[in-house]
Amino acid sequence: MKKKIELVVLLFFIAGLAILNRNLEEQVSSSKITVRKNTVVIDAGHGGGDPGKVGVGDVIEKEINLQIAKKVEQLMKKKKIKVIMTREEDAMLSGEGNTGTKAEDMKERVKIINGEAPQLAVSIHQNSYQDAVVHGAQVFYYSGSSEGEEAAKIMQNALLAVDGDNTRQAKGNNTYYLLKRTEVPTIIVECGFLSNSEDAANLCDDGYQDKVAEAISSGILKIIHKGDTQEGTEEKTERKSGTS
Repeated sequence: MKKKIELVVLLFFIAGLAILNRNLEEQVSSSKITVRKNTVVIDAGHGGGDPGKVGVGDVIEKEINLQIAKKVEQLMKKKKIKVIMTREEDAMLSGEGNTGTKAEDMKERVKIINGEAPQLAVSIHQNSYQDAVVHGAQVFYYSGSSEGEEAAKIMQNALLAVDGDNTRQAKGNNTYYLLKRTEVPTIIVECGFLSNSEDAANLCDDGYQDKVAEAISSGILKIIHKGDTQEGTEEKTERKSGTS
């Protein structure tokens, strides 16, 4: 009799473990979203009433961001990659014209990225610093995302094609709204420092922009094709902790 009771208790224990394991699996599954392979969102930072950085020689960031973003778009399309642009003109993504706020604009960018569920989102920006000597491209990623970190390191390496002497490294960040709130691997590419005279002059040059766009496009292709051993047009990606 005692052995039968022990057996029943053991069976209940095993059944409890099975239920717990199934619940854990469901929780893991719900923490993933389905992304569309070979689809990329290119986000030209700022726009409209939000000029971004104003650098040496009154260079305006929002204009350079869009110019480079459009070049990347064309290169990606030639490679048969689907591209979604968050903006294609000089305007904020919120309100009528330039009446929206910066916060609303950022929310719209996040909404587009999460809604499209691309394999990768690349936000193009230009940097600035109080010390005019500081220069060079740098890539940022959400510090809680291993996929973002891997993508950023690949992109940082790809940008060496523009400046082989650049020693800047991909850097994690947990405060940038775009990185925190997007649910797919997202990186911010700061193409250079507008506070540095040489970077600013280069980034205004059409030929130099072509080189930057080619490097970014090369990086994107390496990132999205690194796992091409799997079949299908969709794959799962982990949600970033802390997103909502």
